[in-house]
Amino acid sequence: MGSLPALPTKQCLGEGRHIDEGSLTALFKSQQSHLNFFFDNIDHSQTLAFTRALLDAAGTVFFTGVGKSGFVAHKISQTLVSLGVRSAFLSPVDALHGDLGILTHRDVLVLLSKSGATEELLRLVPCARAKGALLIALTSEQGNALAAACDMAVHLPLQRELCPFNLAPVTSTAIQMVFGDTVAIALMEARNLTKEEYAANHPAGKIGKSLIFKVKDVMKKQDELPICRESDLIMDQLVELTSKGCGCLLVIDEGYRLIGTFTDGDLRRTLRASGEAIFKLRVGEMCNRKPRIIGPEAMAVDAMKKMEAPPSPVQFLPVVDDQNMLIGIVTLHGLVSAGL
Repeated sequence: MGSLPALPTKQCLGEGRHIDEGSLTALFKSQQSHLNFFFDNIDHSQTLAFTRALLDAAGTVFFTGVGKSGFVAHKISQTLVSLGVRSAFLSPVDALHGDLGILTHRDVLVLLSKSGATEELLRLVPCARAKGALLIALTSEQGNALAAACDMAVHLPLQRELCPFNLAPVTSTAIQMVFGDTVAIALMEARNLTKEEYAANHPAGKIGKSLIFKVKDVMKKQDELPICRESDLIMDQLVELTSKGCGCLLVIDEGYRLIGTFTDGDLRRTLRASGEAIFKLRVGEMCNRKPRIIGPEAMAVDAMKKMEAPPSPVQFLPVVDDQNMLIGIVTLHGLVSAGL
């Protein structure tokens, strides 16, 4: 039997593959030049008409596309949804097999195609027109069939693809994305979207939490509070100090008004300074009577800022009402656990 040919080594497989910093830098500069061509040549009157059409849409703004343009269409739609605009992606293939039923005369259908010759989109146009929707083409080739077939067209100027063969859609999709996202922000401003409204659409993310969560939403309260009286002996309150996971005692009077705080750090300092005398010391003698405090309606993110403020950071803030009544405690650990 003859011997089998040797398998190529890793060195052989990688032979001839090389890229240097200069070549990479040149590519980025070329892409920058191509994008600048787009910015320098875009027709802002077309862009304004397109933006107003989306702003005035009585129904849903649908986006559609095939391949890479389809991915961009989906992304632009999701951006609009996050800003409170009724929008959705409509697959051109699925639309021709039943999903077109979602389209009405109140809707706008935006069709993305670099060439304007995408067969699936051209087949979709007469069917979507029969539903009465406003059809808008976003294309980069001049005089294309899709732009001619739609009610409105926006030309997205494309100098060339960064690809050395001028084939891979790496610049055309970039300008589609830039165009769509810029229009999205224009709609955001025109609709006077507030931070609170934006946050309401992002409740699970850090952005939303920082704009939605208040201190009252993340604070410990009632039985979770490590409370004591100023007349209590320090050594009698060690269990309370260590068992509630706050690193402190909240010292209150008979009316549940906050007097001060006594931390585990205060305990260590008192022990070093007093020695055995600590057994006779009362909490009120050693507590901090001017602790940082915060109200329940304050934003949770502001509580974190207050904890980190100079002269030295703290790990907690007592939460009090307008009458200095203790109603809770917010801890740094609790804020971090909440995703802030």
